[in-house]
Amino acid sequence: MINFLNWLDGVLWGLPLIVLMVVTGLYFTVRSGFFQFRYFGRIWRHTIGTLFHRNADADNLDREGMLTPFQAIATAVGGTVGFGNIAGVATAVAAGGPGAVFWMWATACLGMILKQVEVTLGLYYRRHKENGDTYGGPTYYMELGLGEKHHWGKLWLIPGVIFAIGIFSTFFVTSSTLTASQVVAGALNLGDVNLGGFSVEGIILVGVAVTILTYFITSGGTRGVANVFTKLVPIMSVVYIVMGIVMILVNITRVPAAIGSIFVNAFTGTAAIGGFAGCAVSQMVRVGMARAVYSNEAGWGTSPMIHSSAKTIHPVEQGLWGSFEVFFDTFVICSITALSVILSGAWTDGSNGGTLALTSFAQGFGQIGAYLLAIVMIIFTVTTSGGWFTYYLAILEHLGQDDTRWKKILMKVFYACRALPGLLWTIYLVKTNNQGFIWTVVDITSAIPTFVNVAVILILSGDYFRLLRDYKARFMGIGQADENATLFYEDEVETAVL
Repeated sequence: MINFLNWLDGVLWGLPLIVLMVVTGLYFTVRSGFFQFRYFGRIWRHTIGTLFHRNADADNLDREGMLTPFQAIATAVGGTVGFGNIAGVATAVAAGGPGAVFWMWATACLGMILKQVEVTLGLYYRRHKENGDTYGGPTYYMELGLGEKHHWGKLWLIPGVIFAIGIFSTFFVTSSTLTASQVVAGALNLGDVNLGGFSVEGIILVGVAVTILTYFITSGGTRGVANVFTKLVPIMSVVYIVMGIVMILVNITRVPAAIGSIFVNAFTGTAAIGGFAGCAVSQMVRVGMARAVYSNEAGWGTSPMIHSSAKTIHPVEQGLWGSFEVFFDTFVICSITALSVILSGAWTDGSNGGTLALTSFAQGFGQIGAYLLAIVMIIFTVTTSGGWFTYYLAILEHLGQDDTRWKKILMKVFYACRALPGLLWTIYLVKTNNQGFIWTVVDITSAIPTFVNVAVILILSGDYFRLLRDYKARFMGIGQADENATLFYEDEVETAVL
């Protein structure tokens, strides 16, 4: 079974998907005039820069949508900046060597424009419910973009169903609870615990605690998650960044060599060192790209599901948050993890995932570093689960657009079981001691929806470039603005009917 999964992982994250992502990323980059690079200053000012405006959220109160732009980005970042940035990046270095980090960065450069495109399309094709709630995402732009606008009819269901299955596979097979439990149990030296005569593994007890926290965080639905994340995400991000900076400063004399190894090994491969078996360039590229997508989710189609609920003046304006999200996730958070792991030297001893990250920070800070990482890991895992909860909810809302009896039953079952799969998966892997293939499964579950979503946004590229031209004309003084242009598909349909 493990051999089959490894083979499938190699096929899915093989040449076809890599070529599709690179070609699509380059296509949007070149045709947009290298937007994510030339206008990075604008991306910065109109995303994180707006948080320093006193009435930033008040300006959005009269716009349609469920969430303010910051609530949307906080929820999206909560879903992306999580255990994948710690355990996932550590595993990338352990499996591909330092050079894998370069390919994560390269993927993120193209990912900045890919996520801007998918978020923009998500806003453009979003739908309003009768109660005023807004939902969107890949399944929506597949139905309305492919099915209606491109006259695919019911054929849109083929990519739509494949995408939805790929996304929901992460609901049943997830490593977040397991990884957090490993880190916390390791930091606290928590072995078997005697509970009324029964011996329970410490990892499982931590998993139960994470599950309870996840239930609490997600109890208020999409709005409730967004309200919590606007407070929690900035704090957790700052704490982790400070930890990383201190780790780098402690090892400042070795930083140039660490950065050098990232660039050198990216094109030469990494020889066997200690418990590290060595890695060819092709494997390094595959591992780096897979972990980059799993970390920043560019092209995966997840973030548009929450961004589509945002109040915004223009779809592209919210798309700028998508670009910022990738930059912050990969070039800031992931780089901190990668440098910490490389500087520790622990990546060569054969360990990976949360255990490797824990070892790295413990070497830099001592036991206090292990404790801090354990706290951050718990928060990251809960926010990741909360963010993905909103993604599943968006798909279920699309699946049952009418409030029928079966939809109400489906929603009740989903709310009741929303955090259980992670705990059950943790118990299974701990009891069977069969944890070696978990990241292989993670790669598989990310490859399927990514392949479908990237292909679809390429087909719908005309909508993005029309909206980009309109945005440049309206807000950047580039070109002539058409005041009669429709910014949302629902408005376009209503105008056509009238």
